[in-house]
Amino acid sequence: MSQTEIKNKQIIEAAIAEFQERGFAGASMDRISERAQVSKRTVYNHFDSKEALFKAINKCLFDQLQASMQITFDPNVPIREELRRLGWTQGNILVDPCAMNMARMMMGEILRDPETAENMNRRMDMVRPVKNFLDAAVSAGKLNITDTWVAAEQFLGLIKTRGFYPKLFGEQLSTRKEVEKIIEDAIDMFLCSYGVKA
Repeated sequence: MSQTEIKNKQIIEAAIAEFQERGFAGASMDRISERAQVSKRTVYNHFDSKEALFKAINKCLFDQLQASMQITFDPNVPIREELRRLGWTQGNILVDPCAMNMARMMMGEILRDPETAENMNRRMDMVRPVKNFLDAAVSAGKLNITDTWVAAEQFLGLIKTRGFYPKLFGEQLSTRKEVEKIIEDAIDMFLCSYGVKA
């Protein structure tokens, strides 16, 4: 990692902490530079405004979530293992302190600014990749689903209701063992409804 990349990372991490603590309106570029242990000039060399810094964090979270969802169904693997792999695309976010801190910070801004919420909702299509995965599983005869869009929402909901939303609103970060239990429970319920009967 280059010196520029290191400083960029320091600034983004400091900004996440600052936005989380004080919100967008209360955040200060001076305090961000202090937290990042870089000069204010360095902060402005990387990001020309507080808005630009906030957008960079938004993009970072979006890119991380999108990258986590790039998963292709493998018809040669047992369906439970494939659903487990799908579940961990969400589970890995739940055990990542940086990702959860960014998510909490973004939630604060979504509540403050409806336009931010609209932009985030438009960009963060988390359901479609799951639907595509389930479409492939149905085509392979591994699942019996009439409406894969609804089933995708249900699968995500089973994990997020127990794993994501409680942590978003302040509970201690989940351990991998806790997330594993949530994912396995979600798979059990999902296969009860959509598993192919022998």
